Amino acid sequence: MSTIAATEEMAEDLAGRRGWPLHIVVFLAPAVLVYSLFSIYPLIDTIRLSLFTTDEAGLYHFVGLDNFGRLIGDPTWSGPFWNAFRNNLVFFAIHMVVQNGIGLGLAMLLSLPDLAGRNLYRTLIFLPTMLSVVIIGFIWQLMLSPLWGVAETFLGFFGLGGYFGPWLGQETTALATISLISVWQFIGIPMMLIYAALLNIPDDLVDAATVDGAGPFHVFWQVKLPLIVPTLGIVSILTFVANFNAFDLIYAVKGALAGPNFSTDILGTFFYRTFFGYQLQVGNPTMGATVATMMLMIILVGVLIYLFGVQRRLQRHTF
Repeated sequence: MSTIAATEEMAEDLAGRRGWPLHIVVFLAPAVLVYSLFSIYPLIDTIRLSLFTTDEAGLYHFVGLDNFGRLIGDPTWSGPFWNAFRNNLVFFAIHMVVQNGIGLGLAMLLSLPDLAGRNLYRTLIFLPTMLSVVIIGFIWQLMLSPLWGVAETFLGFFGLGGYFGPWLGQETTALATISLISVWQFIGIPMMLIYAALLNIPDDLVDAATVDGAGPFHVFWQVKLPLIVPTLGIVSILTFVANFNAFDLIYAVKGALAGPNFSTDILGTFFYRTFFGYQLQVGNPTMGATVATMMLMIILVGVLIYLFGVQRRLQRHTF
């Protein structure tokens, strides 16, 4: 009887332990605490601050959604906001087409089994990603300078010197130029993600398609590409989130005013000037929090469209 009672006590003790996994709480507590302190709390407080305004005495007054109405409809705020939003769309579109397109092509080349020196190529292409954005911006400013830059001489070597211009100083070309600089720096990220997806494709599928008479192009188009579509979706949504959070490269190259004449202004630089102020512009924390909340909403809408509009269709085709 004592043995049975001891067994029942052990079973109850194990059941109690299973119902309260203390070790999991201990291991997760530091990460949850840090994440809550530096991510969740600032996010909630930013949303709260966007619902207030300040008077001349610096006192806060609750105004609800009035700040969002001012941001979208008031000419003082709506003009810069929609300009920054349009520039952000262009910034994102260039990264989607150029960065991810070239990244896909580079990943295809690196996945070729007969390519010599692939490890060296992969390292060199990924190397700019690990450099500081400030260093990247400073180097490209020097190279593209019409006074002492090497870009004009380099193009002249190929007979294209007549096409050189002060691209960073012209309203029509400044945003595209900075976008291409960003593409050059971060092209290694989509390349590595797609390259890893290509390596995970079973060789049996490729061999079977080759035996059936499919060439390299048809093997990629009919076999490999459908299998890496989920990875391409992840790369796209990561590009979207990163570009609508972008700030550092444009600030390093063109400053907070995002010149010339705000032609390179995106939501990140617009938020910076609104919240902290710059030169003659006085900082407005409540409107800055409103801009930050709008950025959050735009990113959430984009992510939700991907999750419920794209990923669900991919799962249907997968399963």
